[in-house]
Amino acid sequence: MPERLTEMLMDTWTPLIILWITVLPSIYMAPMNQSQVLPSGSGTGLKRLTEEQRVLNRSKRGWVWNQMFVLEEFSGPEPILVGRLHTDLDPGSSKIKYILSGDGAGTIFVINDKTGDIHAMKRLDREEKAEYTLTAQAVDRDTNQPLEPPSEFIIKVQDINDNAPEFVDGPYHATVPEMSVVGTFVTKVTATDADDPVYGNSAKLVYSILEGQPYFSIEPHTAIIKTALPNMDREAKEEYFVVIQAKDMGGHMGGLSGTTTVTITLTDVNDNPPKFAQSLYHFSVMEDVALGEPIGRVKANDLDIGENAKSSYDIIEGDGMDIFEITTDAQTQDGIIRVRKPLDFETKKSYTLKVEAANIHIDPRFISGGPFKDTATVKIVVEDADEPPVFSSPTYLLEVHENAAINSVIGQVTAHDPDVSSSPIRFSIDRHTDLERQFNINAEDGKITLATPLDRETNMWHNITIVATETRNHSQVSRVPVAIKVLDVNDNAPEFASEHEAFLCENGKPGQVSISVFLCCC
Repeated sequence: MPERLTEMLMDTWTPLIILWITVLPSIYMAPMNQSQVLPSGSGTGLKRLTEEQRVLNRSKRGWVWNQMFVLEEFSGPEPILVGRLHTDLDPGSSKIKYILSGDGAGTIFVINDKTGDIHAMKRLDREEKAEYTLTAQAVDRDTNQPLEPPSEFIIKVQDINDNAPEFVDGPYHATVPEMSVVGTFVTKVTATDADDPVYGNSAKLVYSILEGQPYFSIEPHTAIIKTALPNMDREAKEEYFVVIQAKDMGGHMGGLSGTTTVTITLTDVNDNPPKFAQSLYHFSVMEDVALGEPIGRVKANDLDIGENAKSSYDIIEGDGMDIFEITTDAQTQDGIIRVRKPLDFETKKSYTLKVEAANIHIDPRFISGGPFKDTATVKIVVEDADEPPVFSSPTYLLEVHENAAINSVIGQVTAHDPDVSSSPIRFSIDRHTDLERQFNINAEDGKITLATPLDRETNMWHNITIVATETRNHSQVSRVPVAIKVLDVNDNAPEFASEHEAFLCENGKPGQVSISVFLCCC
């Protein structure tokens, strides 16, 4: 209540004070000697005193100068009387001439050379020029000889509240972390007022918020903006538009004001955990998928942004932890599931995994709001792929005697379709490996037969390739190498390596060797 009463009194007295300031410069109180002191209640004396208040008097030794004042921005039908120059040498007979020189003399300020009255001829602005230095002199009107040495004095332009505060650096932009406690510093604004900071309250500024409450507050005298509401959540509202007012005259009625805007953005903190978009994911993959190929993506959304939204993914449970892996897409923050080991539909048709997404950067201030992670279940179904036939052995070794009969079976290869549909298999010989067509194969059962006679002495080894083809899909083909070893039989009589001719001496002795004969048996 006392504060309100004080404001009401200030509002009442402010116009009177302004009126007094307006009238005061026209009534200059000159120093008075004893002869100027008038008896109380004298009407004539009061009139004389009023007149002499405008006069600058001269002492016995020279001029006694004081400052004169003129109110800025004052305009009227007549020039403004600033003050009067007077010397006691002036008997009132118009023998003295007053001369004015200096700043604005003759243009802004004009003197009546007979009476010494100084008038301001133009509207003045203190913010352009606050004071004028002039020189006054009294000379003999007839001879122009100085009666006194020149004397300097100052006319000050008296301030009025004609300038509103301005925010020269506005509009402003500021940031503050979300979830900040009340009283957290946001920013500081500054307004300037071109009025006189010394004279009166024309430049005394008080700051207030016009828009932006109850979220923010401003200190009235320092213009420091702080948070005023706790737990402001960026995910609920990220940007605030605040209007700040600066008002002069100490913020009282009649003061001028200026405004600026402050756009305050809440910066992100990690106050939200990742959350999977769904608790269960289903994926299917062909059994013949290449290793390292992605088979699906999972996504844990985080309401935070930037570093605070980054998560890492892991497989923490499941029957396929060694078969699959999960990595993080740095761009999308998705979890990418890939195949680490070959899949086999015929061996295992489905897998169940439990994956986890966890924030990488944890803010210890919000650890109590954790855990900053989430889990989801992933079911993966392996689909059957049309696989080529599979031979019972990766290679085959057959043996056959060289005297084996034509069309006799020398061996057999077998193969099957690993698919559930189990397509029938047809066998053939790659004739590029059997140019002489020495062998045939039964297309149905894979039995290999002899097509032409064999001769171990000509060729001991034969290497051919058997082709197995699915009858339902001729593109599904497998190949296997078959090595055929030709075994020897006793089918060759001994033969001399070469023809020999022997000669005997007539006197040869019994038992004497005349030649050596060698037999070859193939």
